[in-house]
Amino acid sequence: QVQLVESGGGLVQAGGSLRLSCAASGRTFSSYIMGWFRQAPGNEREFVAHISSSSVSTSYADSVKGRFTISRDNAKNTVYLQMNNLKPEDTAVYSCAATRTRWDSPNNIWGQGTQVTVSS
Repeated sequence: QVQLVESGGGLVQAGGSLRLSCAASGRTFSSYIMGWFRQAPGNEREFVAHISSSSVSTSYADSVKGRFTISRDNAKNTVYLQMNNLKPEDTAVYSCAATRTRWDSPNNIWGQGTQVTVSS
């Protein structure tokens, strides 16, 4: 069973950048599709980006396309989210997740989240 720990969140001014990391334990990291999700206060959790197990394919929410980049290093059991040109509406708790099937599966694995706050 993979366990996920996020890091890299913080406070940044609008237009700035942050790089989130998600470190996974376990030997099966490379078999999972990895994703980033976020949840702002009062809002439902929303999809941000995901990357296939071999990094061949990625997908992004329209709201972050062109600004965020997801990547992974299977040798380091880590997935990243590079966030550029941050906007106040990007403020949320960002969580990484792992799935072998689909994002609505009850068997998915979730990290505890890291806070990102973008000031105007």
